[in-house]
Amino acid sequence: MKTFSVEDIARGGIIAALYVILTYIFAPISFGPIQVRIAEMLTILPLFTPAAVPGLFIGCFLGNILGGAIVIDVVCGSIATLIGAVGGYLLRRNRWLVPIPAIIANMVIVPLVLRYGYGIDMPLLPMALYVGIGEVLSCFVLGELLATLLYRYPKLFQ
Repeated sequence: MKTFSVEDIARGGIIAALYVILTYIFAPISFGPIQVRIAEMLTILPLFTPAAVPGLFIGCFLGNILGGAIVIDVVCGSIATLIGAVGGYLLRRNRWLVPIPAIIANMVIVPLVLRYGYGIDMPLLPMALYVGIGEVLSCFVLGELLATLLYRYPKLFQ
């Protein structure tokens, strides 16, 4: 098993901080049944470094706390991001597949949190579709734009 270097820990910390900042800045659209969490574009980063996995988990955890989420949302939402990050890392050989685990994990977990944690009285399927659309916009569209940009600067992840 590979251990994390000081550089990996620093990268993970930077990724966590970026996730928190983006969640906080875009808080009005980061929470609720119809959301586009811009910070989720960072779920493309396991394509470049394994340090992104803990960084995304910690960033989502802290972003949810600072965003005023309830405990079940902090825990389950962060787990959804962790599942997406681990899945993305496992699929890193195909750039276009990396966002899929984050999209699916959030489509399954977030509507359940919204329904049973926040008591939002809306059918689960439409909520899953709304969350899925937001995730596609952030993870796939913005994430792939970010990946394209990062491919131009390979030294960032060496």
